[in-house]
Amino acid sequence: MKLAFSTLGVPGLPLPDVLRLAAEHGYHGVELRAHPEEPVHPGLGPDERAQVAAEFKAAGVEPLALAGYTRMAAPGDDEPVLADIRALLDLARDLGAPFVRVLPGADAATVPAEESDAVAARRLGVAAELAADAGVRILLETHDSHRTGADAIRVLGPVGHRHVGALWDVLHTWLGGEQPSETYAALAPHLGYVQVKDVASADDTAPLPLGAGVLPVAEVVEVLSRHGWDGWLCWEYEKRWYESAAPLPELLGAGRDHLARLLNDSA
Repeated sequence: MKLAFSTLGVPGLPLPDVLRLAAEHGYHGVELRAHPEEPVHPGLGPDERAQVAAEFKAAGVEPLALAGYTRMAAPGDDEPVLADIRALLDLARDLGAPFVRVLPGADAATVPAEESDAVAARRLGVAAELAADAGVRILLETHDSHRTGADAIRVLGPVGHRHVGALWDVLHTWLGGEQPSETYAALAPHLGYVQVKDVASADDTAPLPLGAGVLPVAEVVEVLSRHGWDGWLCWEYEKRWYESAAPLPELLGAGRDHLARLLNDSA
């Protein structure tokens, strides 16, 4: 498996510094938080995009994904949602990133689950053709209103398109009470990559160094290895939301070593 980390852990850090950290600490790729407050976002012009792609190539690091914030089941018209996805897909194509991350974002308090599932599936079905044209795959993250694999498959199953898949966030499936073997069974046909992290408890989700918390990362790696899955593990350290968390750069080496041990133990 290949290892990456998310720029959510180093908010606002210039891309050359992000790529230097990745290369120095043995990470194969970087997941880019695609938000206007970050260095890489859909507002970049053609020359800026070409520069970003060149910087990745020069560093020997891969752009794993653009982590967007499009909410597939959000109330309202389809077009603003699809416009957001088009912008993300265009940027991913220009940078050579294989994946775009989207969120479920249903209003579970006021909209029946069946209706939200249908809305998200309809939009993803349209977006799948845009993704195919761009040579990029859209991944629905296990998150918010659809935090488990069982939740996500209610949307992904009806879409049934190879350019739409799943992003497994191990925190949210754990919070949803789903075992790693259950999540894998649900998502395996659709799985794009896996976000790993660690926290102290369900009530304290501030980011911790990998291995210092309670999330079943070792079990996740074991399940993936046992089934011969050979994709990406991406460390999403949510420093952006927890300013008091330890700086990610000083944790990257130990985090890489921890994941390497888990992979070795599961081989």
